[in-house]
Amino acid sequence: VIRPEPCCVCGSRIRFGKTAIKCCHCQLLLHTKCREQCPSLCTPRPHHHAWPCEGVLADFAPSTPPLVPILVVQCVTEVETRGLTETGLYRVPGAEQLVREWKRKLLRAGGALPALSSVTDIHVVCGVLKDFLRGLKEPLVTFSLHPAFLKAADIPDDAARDAALCHVVSKLPPANRDTLAFLMLHLLRVSHSPDCKMDVLNLSRVFGPTLVGHSSANPTPLAIMEDTPRQSKVLACLLSLPPSFWRGFVETEQENLVPM
Repeated sequence: VIRPEPCCVCGSRIRFGKTAIKCCHCQLLLHTKCREQCPSLCTPRPHHHAWPCEGVLADFAPSTPPLVPILVVQCVTEVETRGLTETGLYRVPGAEQLVREWKRKLLRAGGALPALSSVTDIHVVCGVLKDFLRGLKEPLVTFSLHPAFLKAADIPDDAARDAALCHVVSKLPPANRDTLAFLMLHLLRVSHSPDCKMDVLNLSRVFGPTLVGHSSANPTPLAIMEDTPRQSKVLACLLSLPPSFWRGFVETEQENLVPM
């Protein structure tokens, strides 16, 4: 569940991050424990519209906070369910053809995503998430705020640097900010898994180019050369911020807390 909604059987709210059952015909949503009390007949509703093949992050975000695209939530949930014992998570590539096929399938499904549990190789799920983020028209830190992130990460004093980064993060568009927070909490959990052998430095090298990117859609060769090491530095600095800062964006209501 990405957007908290009431159970159609008992009426109580299904919280953010919880597993629920949804009818593929009428979209009726209910707690897994309420399945036995569910009526058997349903009335089909129109299918969800497919997402665009590309766009900015807000094009994929839900209408209510936290503004994290369900594709991102579903990939992260699947990785954390069965991937935190895999060595080289996000560094080991998945089969390119499967990554492309599943990304296309998820984008075509729109808000009604097929289950990723049928994807045997968890590295394919990681590849789908990375490819989705890489394919956005603008990186999560946005073109306009890119220089501010680089400048903040260069501040030598740790406390001043953290304060500057928190300030710049708060200026991001809401969908970018919430999704960045959701991903930072996820990557911190990956970094804390001894089996993954993916510390903050490794994760920063993998995700820096994707999440930080450049200050324009068509950077010059010189800008690419100069930005590459700084992208990893920015992401490492973001991952050094306290988890409580990031949780403040995705845990907007007490009842929506994600139990991790």
